[in-house]
Amino acid sequence: MTLSLGIDQKESAENQILGLYRKHLSKGRATVAEMFGSRMEVASSGAWLETAEGRKYLNCGGYGVFIAGARHPIVMEAVRRQLELHPISTRILLEPTVGRAAEALASVVPAYLNRIHFAVSGAEAVETGLKLARAHGKRRLVSTQMGYHGKTLGALSVTGKAVYQKPFRPLLPDVTHVPFGDLQALEPELAAHPGEVCVILEPVQGEGGVHLPPPGYLPAVEALCRKYNGFLILDEVQTGMGRLGEWWGADLYGITPDVLLTGKALGGGVMPVSAALASREVFAPFDKDPYLHTGTFTGAPILMAAVQGAIAAVKEDRLISKAASLGAKLLPEITRIAKENCDELVAEVRGQGLMIGVEFHEAGMAGEMLMELFNHGVVANHSMNGSSVARFTPPAILTDGDVNFLLEAFDRATRDLVEHQARVREGGK
Repeated sequence: MTLSLGIDQKESAENQILGLYRKHLSKGRATVAEMFGSRMEVASSGAWLETAEGRKYLNCGGYGVFIAGARHPIVMEAVRRQLELHPISTRILLEPTVGRAAEALASVVPAYLNRIHFAVSGAEAVETGLKLARAHGKRRLVSTQMGYHGKTLGALSVTGKAVYQKPFRPLLPDVTHVPFGDLQALEPELAAHPGEVCVILEPVQGEGGVHLPPPGYLPAVEALCRKYNGFLILDEVQTGMGRLGEWWGADLYGITPDVLLTGKALGGGVMPVSAALASREVFAPFDKDPYLHTGTFTGAPILMAAVQGAIAAVKEDRLISKAASLGAKLLPEITRIAKENCDELVAEVRGQGLMIGVEFHEAGMAGEMLMELFNHGVVANHSMNGSSVARFTPPAILTDGDVNFLLEAFDRATRDLVEHQARVREGGK
């Protein structure tokens, strides 16, 4: 069977797709695409993606999805096998794939987090965590400024960016945002309402612009939650599955949250899937009533196959240690190049594992940096809550050749950025 896409051969494919975006999707999204030459990504493999005209780009984007690269063979085989057998279940009978996926995920998290609710998006996992907190009487929420937790109603309420919230207010009540890393701002919120507060934060802020916690901050946050009978949700949708050079930021920073959230890389770069993990005691409301919090595609067999494949790929390819070693190599080199080529433009380079951010003094520079990188064959991330930060979130499968390509591209891109800024100052383009 041949599917017709309604392509007019007299018009370029790029213009046709742009037209469809404007007609059916988002005019703003089409405008962003035009900034990158209206190129269409049509294929991907490993650390590389390919556009319609056959040009290949090193994928250091994806917002944390591709820790195992694109289309990892272990993940693909697991998904392909499930697709041929039983991709979507009735939700009535026992489904073996979800049980095995839960067992696999439980094997790589702290042992006490042995209850799991699967979902599809990271925001859904956040909603699950917030509902568990409420079920335990925690009706007040504290999150961090610049923190990002998604854009569904509850998740948006704790996302620390007013521009995303404004069109949809009022959101959830009794939500406070405090500066990330500021214990003196956090403690009064817990002390004023003992037994009522849920704190949600990321171990490293991703969309905030790769903000690392000050030494001792996260254990101190947990200690304050215990002191005032609070509830702690650790959002590892971006940082989990090895991104930071450990399985979890909870491991890296030595904390035991009440709920741990994961997603993005959990689907192995092949399927969208997320999860909220909790102890038996915290999970008790869902244990008692299996229909209290559900979704049609929660635990869908094809998604669960991807989870099993993703965890197997990370284990078998030793991607945790590779993420740590690659990050240890890339961070100082990116820092050196930035200092040598554009020190006057860059405020700071920071990172942990394979989450690296380059912060510019001017917000517009981050966008220009992304375009210069694209011109040299690298796709990187912007930061939705930290518009002055360009981010690198490459897969942990980079070869030495890939690393050299990335560093050479960054070197050329920073030089071109400086030259472009000089022309702008001189009145040119």
